[in-house]
Amino acid sequence: MRRSLALTLAVLLAGCGRMIPEGQVPRPVPPAPPPAQPVPAPQQPTLPAPPLPTSATPGPSVAALGIGAEDARTALFSFRESCPQLLRRTDQTGLTQPTDWQAACAEAARWAQADAARFFATHFETARIGDGRAFATGYFEPEIRGSRIRLPGYDVPVYKVPPELVRDWHDDIAPAERTGRAPLGRRDASGRFVPFYERSEIEAGALANRGLEIAWAADPIEMFFLQIQGSGLLRLPDGSLMRIGYAGQNGREYVGIGALMRERGLIGGNTGYATSMQGIVQYLRDFPDEGRAIMRENRSWIFFRELPNPDGLGGPLGSIGVPVRRGSSVAVDPAYVPYGAPVWLDLDRDVADGLWIAQDTGGAIRGANRFDSFWGNGGEAREIAGGMSGRGEALILLPKGTLARLGRR
Repeated sequence: MRRSLALTLAVLLAGCGRMIPEGQVPRPVPPAPPPAQPVPAPQQPTLPAPPLPTSATPGPSVAALGIGAEDARTALFSFRESCPQLLRRTDQTGLTQPTDWQAACAEAARWAQADAARFFATHFETARIGDGRAFATGYFEPEIRGSRIRLPGYDVPVYKVPPELVRDWHDDIAPAERTGRAPLGRRDASGRFVPFYERSEIEAGALANRGLEIAWAADPIEMFFLQIQGSGLLRLPDGSLMRIGYAGQNGREYVGIGALMRERGLIGGNTGYATSMQGIVQYLRDFPDEGRAIMRENRSWIFFRELPNPDGLGGPLGSIGVPVRRGSSVAVDPAYVPYGAPVWLDLDRDVADGLWIAQDTGGAIRGANRFDSFWGNGGEAREIAGGMSGRGEALILLPKGTLARLGRR
């Protein structure tokens, strides 16, 4: 999810957005020339095996966390929405099973919102994943100007997924080597499987005049960052809103332009352009030709679908298919944190302290204690999310008895 120029600086400079870039194709690296004479390989020391990604150790009691009443109330609402997924999804971390969540989910449906803090203290225990040292950024839902039909001043296409975008194997990959997930691409006129069109080709019209446009945006820079966020709101000419969400990706590599611009000396230092969202955007506007070329270095392109309820309280859909909500939904790495689990954060950015529910993920969200907090839409949300870079402690709340079952007590 992401919002009207609403991208966190951390995402831009780290080189990844909230969308999930499927089927990334790494740029080829030329092989190093062979040495003139054989050089014996140095003896490598034997290193201890890394800990299991789901290593969990007991933390303090939930009651000792001092969860606030309003914090608990909003978290309970989001937890209830996650329960249908918790009861049927396979937990990638291996920490929990659907049966572990049955009692808490059954009680969540009946528990009074006014006593939500006691609900979490009654049904959950805390665990540290790894060292528990957290790093959290923020994201929000951008709002940009758009139109359902092409009008003067609305010339940037918002495409749905093209039917020819498929997963398959390149012809030169032997069947025995076709392991894992096939890459994204298309069949060309001769029937060969080739990479799908990259950003520059799509902007040049590779998908034009085929009826794939679900809307048109007014500003190419704003649309570029909405693609990085992965979803957002279009403010239509009549004042109404259209919510669009991630539907697919072209399979081409994502390049974070913030890091690229910093490396080239275009922002920061004495350039006059701050290493901030505002500085990046100002450079792109001041130098439109150079800016267009820089944006095209991000070969990834995101396809969208219309989402319901643009004026409701919920945000865009998270990775588990439920709406993410301001101040209570957090993106996690599902290899370490179970989707739907409550997460307690205690950071040096107090605004993000408290209880969150793991309902989303993203390309930059990697690791046991890496989190991305959702702040809704609008100017305040953009300000909070854009400045969010907090470090501190993270605890995962698991159903009581989970750690004993795992032998971690």
